[in-house]
Amino acid sequence: MARIRIGTTATKTAAITLSFFLLVAGAAGHAAAAEIKLLCAVALQSGAEGLIQDFERSSGHRVTVIYGTVGAVADRVQKGELVDVAIVSGAHIDELQKQRKIIPGSRVDIARVGVGVFVRKGAATPDIGSADAFKHSMLAAKSIAYPDPAGGGASGIYVASLLDRLGIAAQMKPKTKLFPPSPPLYQSVANGEVEIGFNQISEILAQPSVEFLGPLPAAIQNYTQFSAGISAASKEMNAGQALIAFLSSSAAAAHLKSKGFE
Repeated sequence: MARIRIGTTATKTAAITLSFFLLVAGAAGHAAAAEIKLLCAVALQSGAEGLIQDFERSSGHRVTVIYGTVGAVADRVQKGELVDVAIVSGAHIDELQKQRKIIPGSRVDIARVGVGVFVRKGAATPDIGSADAFKHSMLAAKSIAYPDPAGGGASGIYVASLLDRLGIAAQMKPKTKLFPPSPPLYQSVANGEVEIGFNQISEILAQPSVEFLGPLPAAIQNYTQFSAGISAASKEMNAGQALIAFLSSSAAAAHLKSKGFE
């Protein structure tokens, strides 16, 4: 099966569009600069970092961002941590709005991302072209790895449930390794310790040490919708709203698309 590669056209288009957006935003000046604290799902890190830097340059605001799994970020907001903006899954934002931890009505959808498969560079490519082919490839694999569901990461939770739904959880358990959503997951595949790895597509594309094989087949794919909301504890609500507006702009969407988001 051919590997899926990300071309440069989307990246160039994003750069041109984003440059125009920044010129417009910069014209607004740097009045009333604020310090914004952002808690953000780690799956968005590859796309968000550059955008946040652009936002700081164009607005004059400063953003302190802390990344974590969606579960960990939502838990921190739920416990009342002082934060201005949170970006987690849409379902988590909705629940936090019900709890009045996120201001009701402040939810704004940013992007969504699916679960992908990766292998060691130069390794044989298992067939994941259909649900049946995927199941067969998993049973034939010597080992697989994905983020530990206990850490609250959406991809790990989903892959564990998918193997169970396909009826192969028992067969896969002895050859499954769980990792935190960090470099050890990719290193285990890059060095040949593990044959096949799973994570959200945006995170895989940000790892040059492994080869992105492709997304899960459409019939068994799962998307995480990332959404932003203003914390009820925020002391910089206007600046927080400006940050969310920037991250949800059409220019930002073009940039995020080049990083594997939809």
